Amino acid sequence: MKLQRLMGYARRAIDDYQMIQEGDKIAIGVSGGKDSLTLLYALSGLRRFYPKKFNLEAITISAGYKEADFTAVAKLCEELNVNYTVVETDIAEILFEQRKESNPCSLCAKLRKGDFNTKAKELGCNKKAYAHHFDDVIETLLMSLFYEGRFHCFSPVTYLDRSDITLIRPLIYVDEQDIIKFKNTNNLPVVKNPCPVDGYTKREHTKQLIKSLDSESSGLRERLFNAIKEGIPGWQKKQ
Repeated sequence: MKLQRLMGYARRAIDDYQMIQEGDKIAIGVSGGKDSLTLLYALSGLRRFYPKKFNLEAITISAGYKEADFTAVAKLCEELNVNYTVVETDIAEILFEQRKESNPCSLCAKLRKGDFNTKAKELGCNKKAYAHHFDDVIETLLMSLFYEGRFHCFSPVTYLDRSDITLIRPLIYVDEQDIIKFKNTNNLPVVKNPCPVDGYTKREHTKQLIKSLDSESSGLRERLFNAIKEGIPGWQKKQ
């Protein structure tokens, strides 16, 4: 997928849900994975010509794994003229050595979010952007149904009153397969996730289930996404 097409998808989501206003300073959550690096490219590209001027900060919350090297990510941010900050934490030690968590994902996400919000506010950001894509949206819906017993999914735009920051998700219209193609075409400097439970989560199981069901009933993914837009508050397009 070419950058122009990627920016087109992102701009449509941004316009549909009024994600960006004049003068915004947006913190991009950069994990080093393909999704967050693609978001970095999309927003840095849009920044050049989007009618509402905005600034960017890229932030990585390092969990403390020695194997994770973000040098190449820092170089990419320099090339894209985006200020880059790595926040060093001891999250991995807390999860696996101190608490010995068998299902660490929820606590890990909570700790990362807290550190990210703190740094974003220190840098003067009023918004933060996460790289959730089309597939993340429908996977979250099914996980909510299966494991929580409710019809729920995150919103394209969410104001977080406790941290006084607005969360936006500009990649909600982008398929994961298109992100993979963009990563390969542009040789994105992906940092392999060293977490020992990576790839063995409920989300990965749900991803494989959707893939199987969609192969049996073509168009299932699109119907699920449409159900979210029609039935969940916060997903109606802004006028």
